[in-house]
Amino acid sequence: MSEPTMTTSATADPRRIVIVGGVAGGMSAAARARRLDERAQIVVLEQGDYVSFANCGLPYHLAGEIVKRESLLLHTAASLASTLNLDVRTGHRVSAVDRDAQQVTVQTEQDSYTLPYDALLLSPGAVGVRPPIEGLDHPAVHSLRTIPDVDAVRDSVHALLSTRTPEDPPHAVVVGAGFIGLEAVEALTSRGVTVHLVELADHVLPPIDAELAPLLAAELAAHGVDLHLSVSAQSIAPIESAHEWDGKSSSGAVVVTLSDGTELPADLVVVNVGVRPASALARDAGLDLGPTGAIRVDADQRTSDPHIWAVGDAVEITHAITGATGPVPLAGPANRQGRRAADSICGHPTIRQAAVLSTAIVRVFGLTAATTGANQATLRRAGIVHEVVHIHPGDHAGYYPGSEQVHLVASFAPDGTLLGAQAVGRAGADKRIDVLATAIRAGMTAADLAELELAYAPPYGSAKDPVNMLGFVAQNALDGTMPQWQAWDLEDAAENTLILDVRSRGEYAHGHLDGVLNIPHTELRERLAEVRAAAAGRDISVHCASGVRSYLATRILLGEGLTARNLSGGWLTLQAVHQGL
Repeated sequence: MSEPTMTTSATADPRRIVIVGGVAGGMSAAARARRLDERAQIVVLEQGDYVSFANCGLPYHLAGEIVKRESLLLHTAASLASTLNLDVRTGHRVSAVDRDAQQVTVQTEQDSYTLPYDALLLSPGAVGVRPPIEGLDHPAVHSLRTIPDVDAVRDSVHALLSTRTPEDPPHAVVVGAGFIGLEAVEALTSRGVTVHLVELADHVLPPIDAELAPLLAAELAAHGVDLHLSVSAQSIAPIESAHEWDGKSSSGAVVVTLSDGTELPADLVVVNVGVRPASALARDAGLDLGPTGAIRVDADQRTSDPHIWAVGDAVEITHAITGATGPVPLAGPANRQGRRAADSICGHPTIRQAAVLSTAIVRVFGLTAATTGANQATLRRAGIVHEVVHIHPGDHAGYYPGSEQVHLVASFAPDGTLLGAQAVGRAGADKRIDVLATAIRAGMTAADLAELELAYAPPYGSAKDPVNMLGFVAQNALDGTMPQWQAWDLEDAAENTLILDVRSRGEYAHGHLDGVLNIPHTELRERLAEVRAAAAGRDISVHCASGVRSYLATRILLGEGLTARNLSGGWLTLQAVHQGL
């Protein structure tokens, strides 16, 4: 069968650009190509029913915040035809690429046809990782990546709520505490569903540094979410009647059994444990793939075939900090890749491709968690030497009402270059991570952060913005003005140094380490003899609540000829790293 015809105003053999896959990368490329070449025939082949939708908005539609489903549909085949003269064909799956003939084979429900191309762009996206869980095909099990996915979960929730009462709410198990998993948890909880969250890692949101994760765990628990960390889901089995759970009878469609033997009855299960590149089409066409299975592309998104480009979740990218290569399933990079590929296809000068920082953000009820660059675990795996700084400032001037603490962790190279940062807070986390992402892209150092001129008025920030404070603290740590110790060094500090707690007596009474010396920092100068006697020639490890007062104390001790160091992030970080203090 021949391919469907396309109308065009061109009179002489317009160039044909075929794009496989829509959404972020594919549609960005199609729109850009049309703006650069009015005469080109641009055909977009999308195997699903929706060529352009806001997949990042799916959890918020499930929660009811985005009320209208159609708000998620950014464009349709008809709207793209009328505005950009694009030939968009939904329900058309490309099953093969013939590179020699420069044509693709397209499957529809009715038939198949071949479609020639002058330039082919692959934007196949990613597919959800299918974990080894017995019973994963049960109808109660869902994912949350597409419009049909959110339709199914929403309909299931509506049906459950119509038959339950607040005293007997539906139960859901969410497997995977990454970005999508956390968004699903919030959405389901907001609808009145009792949620159990299962995560194989030892903390929620594994991309952030571990010392920030307890803040998110506490927020989840405060909203009734039952956390199961360092365990995996082993099986999902149907149950026919009420099931005994925590001493109460609970009905459900399935019971989810965890690796520690815990059984969780559930009316629905949402599984989102990551994605992998949907690169089978490229592989079968003989295109070069990287070790992760992602499609290898050059700086212009061109594959190993000079007539084929690739963008989005299926392509291999380079991480800006570590130089590691692999897929990064984020909408921002996919959009930029689509634009760059269209420029290359149309012979337009391309902008230098920047390595990816993996900047990302998520809302967890009242908290915001955001990250950019490389976290500490990534830096350690890559063997990159770094200094870690923790601060807990207010998001705006403390004397203006409503200031909220924002918790910031940043890693710096020995020369002061910023390598990565994470933020968690009720306000201001997004603003700071955006600034820090820009700083990493610009190659800024701690000194540069200290000198940044950022907008200040009491409702919005401080004269010394938290970003400036990161720079100040990192400068002091790197140049020796403030020698540091870290929360994970507690055992060594307790065995080999004097730990000096310079908080107030009231703070000390509320909770403290065993065997430490408590001298409020305002009394330190008058009690130096006491410190010398207690230290008995040992180094002194100082701490306060957040690291500010202990910095002052450390400087006093250093000025007196003693060897002292300050706990990065203070008692707040110590409690996060050592749960139960």
